[in-house]
Formats: sequence, C-alpha cells, structure tokens
Amino acid sequence: MPETEHDLATMTWEDAGDRFLVADGVVVPTGSTEQHSVHLPLSTDSLRADHLSAALVEAAPDHDLALLRAPTLPYGYSEHHMAFPGTVTLSQDTYKRALIDVGASLAEHGAERVVFLNCHGGNTEALALARDRLNRDHDTTAHVVHWTDHGRDELEEHFGDGWGHAGDHETSFVELVREDLVKADEKQPQNAKDLPETTSWTYFSDVTELGGLGDPTNSDPEFMAQVVEHTTERILEALNEDIENGW
Repeated sequence: MPETEHDLATMTWEDAGDRFLVADGVVVPTGSTEQHSVHLPLSTDSLRADHLSAALVEAAPDHDLALLRAPTLPYGYSEHHMAFPGTVTLSQDTYKRALIDVGASLAEHGAERVVFLNCHGGNTEALALARDRLNRDHDTTAHVVHWTDHGRDELEEHFGDGWGHAGDHETSFVELVREDLVKADEKQPQNAKDLPETTSWTYFSDVTELGGLGDPTNSDPEFMAQVVEHTTERILEALNEDIENGW
C-alpha cells in the first residue's frame, strides 16, 4: 500500500485527533480479494483502492480539501466469484455492518464526512445501504464514490464497451502500479457469454471460463496513468460541488 502523509494508519492517536479537527473528511478505500482471471492477482481491486485513494488524498489540497485516509478494506462481497479458488467473501449483511461500523467509528472521532472510494462492483449495494444508515443515524455525511463511474467515458472511448472485470482497464492499471504481478504470457481474450436480459447469472463461472471480461491484450498502462489523473480531478470536483451545495 503506498503511504501518504494523510494516512491514519501511520499516525498516533494524538496526531489523528488533531487531524480530525481540520479535515474535511476521511476516505475509506474499499476493494476485494477475488479472482481476476488467469493473469491478474486476487488483490487487483484492493491494489486499485490503495493506489487510487492515495492519489485522491494527495491531490485534495489542490482543490482546497483536506482529506485523511483510512486503511483499505481488502474484503468485500464476492460470493459470485467463489467458484474460483482464492476468492474470499463476506456476506452482504456482514459487509454492510462492517461499513457502518467503520463509518460510525470515524464519526465518533469527529469525521465530518466519510468518503467510501469503491473499486469493486460487488460492493455497490451494501455501500448504498451503509451510506443511508450513516447519514440517518450518525453525526457525519457519508459519500460513496465508484471510481470507475467517474472515468467511464474516457475508458469507453479508448477501450470500447468490453473492458470489464480483469479486462483491458484493470490489466492496464495493475501493469501501471505492479507490473510484476501480471502474468503477461497468460493474457488472452476472455470470451464471455452474452448476459441474460430477464434474470441474473449465479456465479461468474457461468459467464466466463477464465474468469474475466474483455481483452487484456489491449492493455495500455500509459493511457491508464492519464485516466487516473483526470478521474482523480473529476472526483474531487464532484466532492467540492456536493460540499458547496450543503451536502
């Protein structure tokens, strides 16, 4: 995990207490531990959460924001990937409760806002419910930022429509930050089935034998570096806009 001067994990309790008094919020990165096809590590989503949250808190002062960063939550809701060895999942209820507990703890210490920076699609529903509970039951404002949503237009323009799980986009990012963890000789088109229109698939193995979507041979880490920079800016602009509007 890349370290920044804004990390709660490396502060003493006295230092943390002082920083809570002046911070606009605390970023909580959310990832997962789950299969990412045959060429990417189980930690892919958590690696993304680690590095993208670091970029966010380091760029925040340029937007007149002071953000702290909590440690990344490396487990999420990944039941749909359990057919692949190494995947670890929390139940939806357990994960939702963990998110609420983390946010409530930060609120008790004076966090004005809790910003969940999410890098795993399976976490989406639990995050929405946890945000509602924190906003209704605790003295803080909870925000949920799905990182990929803020970079989607740029990613689709470059990679097209099929750059999903373990595909063009995620492969590009892991190559950017931890190229040593990518099995380059295993990169291949993922050949996923067409998804159903009136029901849902049960396990990801029903969709793709290798465990991924898209074509990781199209990866472009240099382009991904630009997307990270641009998306970080867009997220901070969105947070500022919400704050200025009283949210």
